[in-house]
Amino acid sequence: MSAIFHSPSKKTPLNFREVVSEIISYIQSEKNQPYKIIVGADSAAENWTQFVTAVSVLKVGKGGRYFWTKSEIVFCPTLQDRIYKETMAAITMAQELKSRLREFAGEDFLWDEKVIVHIDVGKNGPTRDLIDAVVGMAKGYGLEAVIKPEAFCSFVVADRHTHSIENRPPH
Repeated sequence: MSAIFHSPSKKTPLNFREVVSEIISYIQSEKNQPYKIIVGADSAAENWTQFVTAVSVLKVGKGGRYFWTKSEIVFCPTLQDRIYKETMAAITMAQELKSRLREFAGEDFLWDEKVIVHIDVGKNGPTRDLIDAVVGMAKGYGLEAVIKPEAFCSFVVADRHTHSIENRPPH
């Protein structure tokens, strides 16, 4: 994965390998604490947009860290298309993260084999009709899916770094 990641806890950009290393170090610093690893994605509600994918590592009850990256600009003509692409961005990141954590930290590192995916859909609003499809997508990849209002990694963390695209490609 060639994405460049950013984090409020780091002054310089990180590559994916460095993000994985940071996650492992953070969790190993207090091994007896319960942790959650959560991936979520968000995008601006525009036809031409970028996806921000965030990886949050929570030390339950004691804060956490997060890392985020932006995709290339993509065309999403409908809300359904945008939500499906957001969901796949989160699923892809979660799958790659699980694989790399297992590779670098060993089989025992993922204590319950779960990385949670937060999806930016909810029972209220225009995305309610997409819930079954996107939750099913995540479950199909063996991931636990969480929707709004609990899906903070997508609609709070990733959203914090989602901005309108100023230089849109021509239509």
